[in-house]
Amino acid sequence: VQLQASGGGLVQAGGSLRLSCAASGIIFSAWTMNWYRQAPGKQRELVATITDGGRTRYADSVKGRFTISRDNAKNTVDLQMNSLKSEDTAIYYCHGARNFRGEYWGQGTLVTVSS
Repeated sequence: VQLQASGGGLVQAGGSLRLSCAASGIIFSAWTMNWYRQAPGKQRELVATITDGGRTRYADSVKGRFTISRDNAKNTVDLQMNSLKSEDTAIYYCHGARNFRGEYWGQGTLVTVSS
C-alpha cells in the first residue's frame, strides 16, 4: 500500500494550493480518506475527511476555505486550500482508513504560508 502526497510549496497569505494524494494497493473506493497536518511544535490534527460514500467533514479552522474531494477512478484524494493563512503552515499528511483493514499514512508534503 502506498499513499503519495504532492502539491505542497510556498505561498503567500491569501493564496491557494491544491494537494493531491495518489493511492495504490487498496480498493480505494471503499476507504475513508483524510488529510491531517502537523505544525512545528504542535500535535498532528485532522483537517478534512471524505468517506467512501462521499460525505465530508472539516476542522472548524478550515471550514469555508478548504475542500476535500476524491476521484475513485483515479484513486486520488485532493485538498483544495484557499485563503491560506500563516497558521496553515504545516506538513500535510494523506491518511486512509477502513474498518477491519487498518490505516495507512502518506509521507507528508510541506505547506508554507508566508505573511
